[in-house]
Parts: sequence; structure tokens; C-alpha cells
Amino acid sequence: MSGGWSRAVFGVVAMLAATLGLSTAQGLPQDPGAVRQSLQDAWWTGPMLAPSAATLPRGHFLMEPYLYDVIVHGRYAQNGSRQSAPQANGFGSLTYMLYGLTNGFTVGLIPTGGYNQVSEGPSSSGVGMGDLTVQGQYRLTQFREGGRIPTISFALQETLPTGKYDQLGERLSDGMGSGAYTTTLALYSQTYFWLPNRRIVRIRLDVSQGFSNDVKVQDASVYGTSTGFRGQAKPGNSLFVDLSSEYSITRRWVLALDTAYRRNGDTRVSGNNILTATPTPVAFNTGPSDSFALAPAVEYSWKPNLGVLLGTRVMVAGHNTAATISPAIAINFVH
Repeated sequence: MSGGWSRAVFGVVAMLAATLGLSTAQGLPQDPGAVRQSLQDAWWTGPMLAPSAATLPRGHFLMEPYLYDVIVHGRYAQNGSRQSAPQANGFGSLTYMLYGLTNGFTVGLIPTGGYNQVSEGPSSSGVGMGDLTVQGQYRLTQFREGGRIPTISFALQETLPTGKYDQLGERLSDGMGSGAYTTTLALYSQTYFWLPNRRIVRIRLDVSQGFSNDVKVQDASVYGTSTGFRGQAKPGNSLFVDLSSEYSITRRWVLALDTAYRRNGDTRVSGNNILTATPTPVAFNTGPSDSFALAPAVEYSWKPNLGVLLGTRVMVAGHNTAATISPAIAINFVH
């Protein structure tokens, strides 16, 4: 992450955290005799983007399906110029399916799918499967009330190329995957603070880095190639940083906010067009991309193990990144 972006991300988060602390401290009673909210009295579903650093108890499982709509509109900057971005709706689903293998080690699957509706060209031929992620998460430390050590976990993910990505013909919107095997290393952290009004704020800081292999590509693809192309694509590495906060208004109601930054490295595409009289070399780079997003959300829990999240991710236009608004709903169930 560049110095300017890192200062912007953490500066905004610090300002929001300070604003939250001041508003809650001044707007709610400051009774020194009030009972401090206990951890058991705060029910969470988790924010919209940041995974939890906690692991599941042995034999327990978590199911959390998301439904969302990535609405593309506005413009993006590419190579220093401003270009129009076509209107599109990317209806998608993502489901966390996690199981506690031991008290400190959780394994899981994250299947994805979707349907793309576009204004320029045909929409998807139907609902398609996206890439599938398998993961393992090992807890390194555990937060204890009154202590200073947060919960910290290390996660290893492998994304399998189960989604369609090439041989798309005239229906580019059928592209749901990357075609790449991607290994992601992640470090998750989570801690709790008590505000002057005795309510809890839960903070998560997650950092991950993804590495992808080379992808064989034929014809029209998600990498910008056209019919007749034979070659490969080398996706760039991907960095993701997310700082989230959740404020427990009551036992059941929680306000959440993610502040996230992603940087995707340059993707190199090379090969030949076999439809010409003699194979014509094709080579281009997509260039790196940067994106910055805020994701406010509201959480409501019926029970300690069952809740719903309603949120919206707002991504501002950046280098090689279109502006998007993504409303989402998720159900969180733990057993």
C-alpha cells in the first residue's frame, strides 16, 4: 500500500472512531455507577467485510450466506485518463461454511455464484457458479477481558477456479471466475473496548495477500481477450486491508463500519490470434488497480447464535476501478 493511501485509510478510520467515541460519550448517560456491558450481553453477526479472528469451538459450525448486488456506475481512471464505465448489476451470492475441527482450528468452504445484467451487450445466460475457496484458520492468541492481547489468527485460503472465465463467445457476462489457483495468506485480529457509557466496541484489523498462478486462456475471456486468442494470463498479486468497528447499541442491535483498501497488481496477457493468416502476437498489460471502500451496516440478532446483517459497500472510483454501490443482506447462524 502506498504511503498516501495508507495515511488516507487509517486517517479516515481514526476520525470515525473518534467521532463515534465522542458522540456516544456525550449523547448517552455517563453514570459512574452503571454496570459495564458484559461480553455475553452483546450479540454480533460480524461486519460486512472483515472475517473474524475467532475460531469455532470443536464440533460447532457456522453458516453465513450473503446476497448482494454490485451496481456499477460512474467512471474510473485508467492510465491517467477518465473513461465511462458501462452500467451493470452483478447479482451475487457468497456463503461462509465453517466447522470447528478443534477449539483453535477452523476449516471451511466459501462457494460463490452470480448473474450479471449489463446495459452493453447480452446479460448472463443464467445463474453461474463462481470460484470456490477452501480455508483453514489457526488461532494464535485469545482475548481475555481485562487483558491487552487481542485475538489473533492466521488463515490460509486456496481459491479453486470453478467459475467460467474463457471461451465466452459474445456473452462476456458469463464470466464468473478467474481461472487461477490463488493462495491467500491472511492475518486476522480482534479486540474489544468499553466506551465511557459502558457499551462495547469490537474492532477487527485484517490483512491478506493473494498469489495466483498462470492461467491458460482461449478466445474471449474475463482478461479482455477476444475470439481466436490462444495464450495465457498472469494475474498480479492482491493486497487487502480492512479495519472494522462494531458498536453494541443494545444486546440485539449493533452498528458496524468497514473501511477497506485493495490493491491488485498488474496482470500480463500474452499469446497469439490464430484467426489471422499467420498467428499474430498479442500482448498487453491491464495495469495495477486500487480501490477504497466504506461499508456501513446494521446488525440485528434474534438469539446469541442467529442474526441478520443489512449493509452497503460504497467503492469510490480509482485507478482502473469503477465506482460501485453494493447493497447486501446476510444471515449468520452458529450451532
